[in-house]
Formats: sequence, C-alpha cells, structure tokens
Amino acid sequence: MPPTPRHRRTHRILAAAAGLATVGALAAAMPASAGQDGSTPHHHPGSGRYQDVQLLSFNDLHGNLEPPTGSSGRVTELQADGTTKSIDAGGVEYLATHLREARKGNKYSITAAAGDMVGASPLISGLFHDEPTIDALNKLDLDVTSVGNHEFDEGAKELARLQNGGCHPTDGCYDKKAKFQGADFPYLAANVTDEKTGKPILKPYWVWKKNGVKVGFIGVTLEGTPNIVSADGVKGLKFGDEVETINKYAKVLQRQGVKSIVALIHEGGAPASTAYNYDCDSPGAGDGISGPIVDIAKNVTPAVDALVTGHTHQAYACTIPDPSGRPRMVTSASSFGRLYTDTTLTYDRWTGDIARTAVKSANHVVTRDVAKAADMTSLISKWKTLSAPIASRPIGYIAGEIGNTGNESPLGDMIADAQLAYAKSVDPEADLAVMNPGGIRAGLTYAASGSEGDGVVTYGEAYTVQPFANTVNLVNLTGAQVITALQQQVSGANEAAPKILQISKGLTYTLDLTKSGAARVVADSVKLNGAAIDPAATYRVAMNSFLAGGGDGFAELGKGADVVVGGDDLAAFESYLTATSSATAPYPVPTADRITVVR
Repeated sequence: MPPTPRHRRTHRILAAAAGLATVGALAAAMPASAGQDGSTPHHHPGSGRYQDVQLLSFNDLHGNLEPPTGSSGRVTELQADGTTKSIDAGGVEYLATHLREARKGNKYSITAAAGDMVGASPLISGLFHDEPTIDALNKLDLDVTSVGNHEFDEGAKELARLQNGGCHPTDGCYDKKAKFQGADFPYLAANVTDEKTGKPILKPYWVWKKNGVKVGFIGVTLEGTPNIVSADGVKGLKFGDEVETINKYAKVLQRQGVKSIVALIHEGGAPASTAYNYDCDSPGAGDGISGPIVDIAKNVTPAVDALVTGHTHQAYACTIPDPSGRPRMVTSASSFGRLYTDTTLTYDRWTGDIARTAVKSANHVVTRDVAKAADMTSLISKWKTLSAPIASRPIGYIAGEIGNTGNESPLGDMIADAQLAYAKSVDPEADLAVMNPGGIRAGLTYAASGSEGDGVVTYGEAYTVQPFANTVNLVNLTGAQVITALQQQVSGANEAAPKILQISKGLTYTLDLTKSGAARVVADSVKLNGAAIDPAATYRVAMNSFLAGGGDGFAELGKGADVVVGGDDLAAFESYLTATSSATAPYPVPTADRITVVR
C-alpha cells in the first residue's frame, strides 16, 4: 500500500474457546484459596468475583465516513445451508448507532481499534488531512487505538498533530470558529521509536480502569511498515519486532499490577473464507486462518489475554493457542467500518486476570437498516459542504464499471496508460509505465454517486481511487532491471503474497503460477510492442514516487537512473481521462489482457 495521503488540493470474536464455561461453573471449578496463576486472591468485598467486560473493536476505517460503495461497501454472510449472501454495510452514521446500541446494559464497556483509522481516505476526509475522521472517532467514544502503517503516511509530526490537535502547518485551520482539538483517545505506538533516543514516539500502552477492574492495552504496528510507507513518512523512526515489543510491555504492565492485557496489533491474517461469520476454528483452533498473525499469536506471551488485529482487511474471530498451548482469542473486523467485533472478557476480581476459558467473541455487521446517528450526519454534512465544489466536478466518462480486482485489473491498465501518457508529455522517449496494485484503492463505478449521471467520473470518485500525494516519476532502467522488477512481484518479500504490477499498453509477459518464486515470470516472454525486452538496452520507465523509492518490495525500481520527478499522479489520471473520453464517446472498459496467466 502506498504512502503519503494527498495534501489539500485547493492549495497545491463468533469463535469460542473450547470448553466454554459459565460463570457459575468457573466459580465452582476454581478453589477459593488460589487464583488462576496460583497467587493468593484479592477479593473485593461487596462485589461478585467475576465481571464481564465488553470489548468493542474495529480496524482499518481509512476515513470512510460515508457508506463505502461497490464491493468495498458489502460483506459476505455464510448461511446455514452453506450458501452466501451479500449485505450492504458501513458508514459512520450506522456504525455509531450499532456501537451505542451494543453498549446498552454494559456498564463495563471499552471500544478499541487496531490502526489505519486514517490514510488512503475518501476525499471528504483526505482533503482535510483526516481531521473529519478524528472528529468522528471522538464522537464514537473510541477509547484507544494502535497506530497502523497509514498513520505514518504524512510523517510522525502529522501523526502527533492528529493526536494533540492544532492547525495544519501548510493548509491552516479549516474551521475558523474552532481549532482542531486532536484525538480524545490515545494512539499507541509501542514498537515505533525515535532512532536517536530509542524511546517510543507515542504512548506504548494504556490502562482502562473502572471500579477496581483494570485492563491494559499495548499497541503496535507491523514491523514492516517502512516497506509500505514512503521514506519521508518514516524518516528517523525505527519499527521493532511485534512479539518482542508486546512481551516487553506485558511485563511492564504486570509489574504495575495489571494482569488483564489486550494487544492491539496492526498486522493480520487471511481466513479460508471471506464470509465474516466463517468459523475459522473448524476443524481445530485457528486451522482456518493463515498469515503473519498466526506466528505472532503463537509467540506473544500468555500474559496477553486477547489480540485485536487488522491490516489485511479480513474478518475473523478465532482462537489460536498461545505459547503455553491455551486457546486465545484473535479478532479482526474487516475494514471501512463494515463490521465491529463484540468480545466478552470475563474479569476475575480475585486475581485481576481474565478467565480465558470464558472469553467469547463475534463479528457483527454494521447494517444500514438502523437509524442514522444524527451527530454523525451533521458532521458529514459539514465536511461535504466544504468539499463539494471540488468533489462534484466532472472529469470524464466511462462506458461501464471499471474494476480494480484480479492479477491484472481493467483500472490498473487504465492508470498505467495514464501515467505513460503523462510521461510522454514530459519525455517523448518514455517507453512504459508500471503501477502498484495497492495504490488503486477502489474501482470506478458506472452508476452515479450523486446528481452527475451514470458513467460520469467526478474528481471525488477519482480521488477515492488514488488518494495519495504521489508524483509520476521517470527513471532509466536496463531491460535486465525491468525483468528483475517483474520477478520481484512474486519473489523475495512478495513471494508469499504476490503484488502484481499493473502495466501500460505494449508491455506483455507470461505469469506461470505453476512455478515458484522468480521463475513465475517467464523471462523470455517479456516483450514491449511485440519485441523481446533487451537486457542490455535502456528503457525510460514511468512509475509513482512510492515505487520509485523501492516501495512494496520492488527494490530494483528504486535503482533507476536519471530520475525526473514529475507532477501529481491524480492530476495525470484526470488529464488522461478528460482527453480520452466524452459524453458521446466514453472511455471503454479495458480488457486486461496484457499478462498471460498460466495456472
């Protein structure tokens, strides 16, 4: 996923642990003379031994205040007969209503998140450096969140401003009546330290307290954040190992007498099913989930009672065994505010710890069949009014839906072509362009999103597709380097989860998925305008500044010579669409046939 969110353009858990017990059964099973950890219990007179604590959580909101559209605004639900159905979901007006309803009757309720609350946001938030999203999260009564990689898109200083408040250093204050106050909740960044001081740049942990109940939260982002954020965004920062960091601060919390601990981790996994209610503990604990979070969960100290995760935009509520072999809940609530997770943590007042066998969790859909939260409607209306003149401006026309999914997507082809066209306007000798798939945040929908009419692409819609302040850069690469870069799509850092570059017209090759590693890209199949790429020749290649910096594991692209830093990537896309489409001759849906895939 690419870096830096765009600057203001006007300026230029339902898985339950095995052997789930009732509170009464737990009380009967545990001797009154000892706690779960063998310690002498500390009974609070006048209170029951067990107290259920509600943990509501979500992740990867990405500034989606309005209901997301297309596939980004739907979730898949598994039915009892094995079929699936699609449900429209998301929008903070509905998320607020669902969370407020879920809290009713729960005096002990905490709301937490696992990062990427901001960044890669739709125009209504991204245009204003995500201040609208922070305001919305404050109204949602979010208690705490970890940082994610996108919190660093504009650098540590901007993250600090989102936490502490104040006007943007370049664009100033958007609301002349009230200065931006910042987040009412703490951002946790335990594994993000200043290279010079070695100290965390934000709080590493936070403790929630109520009537003698204490629950500690440790927040981390993925160690690989520098690989997926622009170099400027992480300059001067060090990102530590997730497990080592969590284990370190778990000991700190324990020394402070906090034994109930939840880790907020902006790293995740991939369940075997995309259905939000899939049982990923079938046939065994965590058997239905893969990815980085599995190893993390298996190695984080047993002192941590639950893991709230994110980053992969997947939905799951699984139990994965901790290092002692005990089941531990690991959850993720998809993305864009389409789901929230409701986890019950049964707190033992005698020991101060969570009775782990009683932890249960489930994901719930943020349906749109409930009343909208009036305060969120008002907030959205305020920012829409400010952004409307920019967002509603038509920039082109399309003949049908242009999607962004698949190894090669129609929209990927279109954007690569747009960047090549821009590159040729700067340097007529430009040969080809490549685009990272993570930089294409949504498809172009044919149906009108407002009053513009079907097939009309507005600036706001284009912004949602490419919400990053990247430039289109030109570099010289040898043919051998071009081939190596294509091989890096499916090898090295990208071997387990390939990142297939979107390519401009004229560049073709074969991707053989029956092979492994770099061999998946058939070297002698790589051609430009029908002629084999010459390893010794020099080619002028266009790409965004994120890729030109070696982002997403494409180290070879970062070695380009004779670099020319061009203009804004969204401006290039806008110019191309305007020049190549009209109401009577809309842009045709690309066929996405440049990469031949062998399976």
